[in-house]
This record gives sequence, structure tokens and C-alpha cells, in this order.
Amino acid sequence: MDDYIGLDVSMKETAVSIRRGGKRVWRGKCPSDPKLIADLIRKRAPSAKRVIFETGPLSVWFYHALSAEGLPAICIDARHAKAALDMAANKTDVNDADGLAHLAEVGFFREVRVKGFDSMLTRTLVAARTRLVRICTELSNQIRGLMKTFGLIVPAGKGSTFEKIVRSLLVDQDGLSAIVSGDVTLTRL
Repeated sequence: MDDYIGLDVSMKETAVSIRRGGKRVWRGKCPSDPKLIADLIRKRAPSAKRVIFETGPLSVWFYHALSAEGLPAICIDARHAKAALDMAANKTDVNDADGLAHLAEVGFFREVRVKGFDSMLTRTLVAARTRLVRICTELSNQIRGLMKTFGLIVPAGKGSTFEKIVRSLLVDQDGLSAIVSGDVTLTRL
């Protein structure tokens, strides 16, 4: 007989529920490590037909790690699952895992395509670079604003040019220089 597994994944612990023949046969919790979860599933549900979990921050990792372990991992749309899981009387992680296992068993879910690690790496690179450029711009604008208060106008420039201009303007400004460079402590003020 086929086994259907629902995983309610969180950062530290994952609630696991196993159904067989229309009944729950086991449920519990396990550390959120796909290798440990795969071992638990192989022990408790040797005939795993579907292992279902919702989209979330760990879903790419879980999908690829569980698939590499030879398990039939399926990532489903969290918004779609929410509608079914919200009907439970007592909303807990374990009950959500039960609900996901039930969805796996009846086949009422919307599978999402999980991107490969290469595409996620590219996406992460683009997002990180965009954020770092934004932080750099915010920081230089903050420094310009602080210095403007003291009549020190920093002309346009980026990178090492910006740094040289700022350092030259702060030569005789010990107090402000310490603030801009980050060498000041609150007790010093």
C-alpha cells in the first residue's frame, strides 16, 4: 500500500505526518535536515508515493535534497494549501503536516516548479548585487548629508574618488571625521 507524507517545514523542526489507506499511521517531528527526514521516511514509510511540502525559504533546498535521496518530493503552492489547511479546527504544525499528507493522498494540490540550484545561484547573485549597490548609494548619501550640515559639500564621485574627497574634506574636522569613519563611541560624545 502507498504511503503519503506531509511535511510542515520550519527553520529548526519539521512536522511529519504519514498516511496509508486513508488513515494516519504516524506523525511526529524531526530536525529540519532533509537527510534526517529522508531516513525517517524510509524507516516509517517504505512505500512513499508522495512527499509534499509548501513553498517557502527552505523549499528549494528540501526539494533537491529529498529528490537526491530518492524520495518523490513535491513542492506545492503555499497559498493554495493555506485554503485547505485553514479549515482545521486546531492550527498547529503537526496538524498542518496532517493536512498536507491528506492533500497528498487525495491528490488535491497545485505543484510548483522548483528552480535548479544554478538558476537560484544566478538569481541570488543579482539580488545580492542589487542590494549591495543600494546600500553603497544609501551610505554615500548619508555621508554627504552629514557633512553638508557642517558646510562640507562632497562633489559627485564614486568609490575611491568619493573616499579621497571625503578624507580631504575631513582633515581638520576631528569630531566629524570620527563619526563618518565609525571610530567614535557613544561615551566619547
